[in-house]
Amino acid sequence: MKKLFTVWLALVLLAIPVSVGADAGGNDQSQDYLIQFNGPASKGLIKAFGVDEGDILHTYDHLPVVHVNLTENQARGLANHPHITTVEENAEVKALGQTVPWGIPHVQGTAAQDAGYTGAGLKVAILDTGIDRNHEDLFENVKGGHSVFTDAANRDPFYDADGHGTHVAGTVAAVDNDLGVVGVASQAELYAVKVLNNSGSGSYAGIAEGIEWSINNGMDIINMSLGGSQSSSILKQFSDLAYEEGLLVVAAAGNSGNRGGNNDTVGYPAKYDSVIAVAAVDQNNNRATFSSTGPAVEISAPGVSILSTTPGNNYAAFNGTSMASPHVAGVAAQVWQAKPELSNVELRNLLNETAVNLGRSNQFGHGLVQSLDAIQQ
Repeated sequence: MKKLFTVWLALVLLAIPVSVGADAGGNDQSQDYLIQFNGPASKGLIKAFGVDEGDILHTYDHLPVVHVNLTENQARGLANHPHITTVEENAEVKALGQTVPWGIPHVQGTAAQDAGYTGAGLKVAILDTGIDRNHEDLFENVKGGHSVFTDAANRDPFYDADGHGTHVAGTVAAVDNDLGVVGVASQAELYAVKVLNNSGSGSYAGIAEGIEWSINNGMDIINMSLGGSQSSSILKQFSDLAYEEGLLVVAAAGNSGNRGGNNDTVGYPAKYDSVIAVAAVDQNNNRATFSSTGPAVEISAPGVSILSTTPGNNYAAFNGTSMASPHVAGVAAQVWQAKPELSNVELRNLLNETAVNLGRSNQFGHGLVQSLDAIQQ
């Protein structure tokens, strides 16, 4: 069976703390790594380098990858082994920002709902800080979930102390119930995949596990309102695998833009070809100055002053490409309900073809996503 081990790496957009431990050889600091084998994963090979069973944190099913805690010496030794192709530090990720429902009609979400398309039957995995499933505007649509964490504070995918995931979920599918707000796809099925902890931090290993869970549990759409500043070949492979398996993968482009908008600042996993990188615009279709730019930007959506759900039956307005990405995920659910015969590739192309051109592709991609136009084409 294919297996996997990992460790914490540099923060997605920030620095990341590392855990400290001791191995049989001394007092070296230890941290999390993702290791990929050339062939089936071998626990015996890992243990030959003095790694204890308890340091093997997760084994993946779809790729010969393991998440493991190693000292620097152990990592160096494994990296030189002929049966191991990749040893990379496990990058930590952060929620990409926060920033209302003017955005729903702006992407033709309400017009599509009026035409009968609410995303019913589509399964959307929210890879984030969890979802408050008891929220008055969400409980009807939250159908399940998974947490990549095992500690008591973070193992419940329906406990969202940070609030980011609950906000993202509301933009995708807050219920049309005369309470609070309404989401783009007000009857889509939401799944809370907790890959960020209650402080809004996570790792590439956690994202990979969340993607794998989404594949194994029949999700249709993955939304990742998160990102990191460094690439990972393993995270790329999991993103690619989800796309190859027929899922539509959507992610926030990042909040590292500048006023000129000329730099290549799109983060990961949004930067991978298999992922739709979503930029943020305001009510006047101006690029939000924080919105990351670059050739990977694929499409735009509302991301300034976005009102949505927050834990405890509350509501708040946040800014960020984190808020733009779920607009696209919601539109995708509406369009896929209307056109279930489309593959994920065909759906992606349709969303791009029917977007409203807003200007430079490195800032706006194909333009503002439009639900009803895609449905009617």
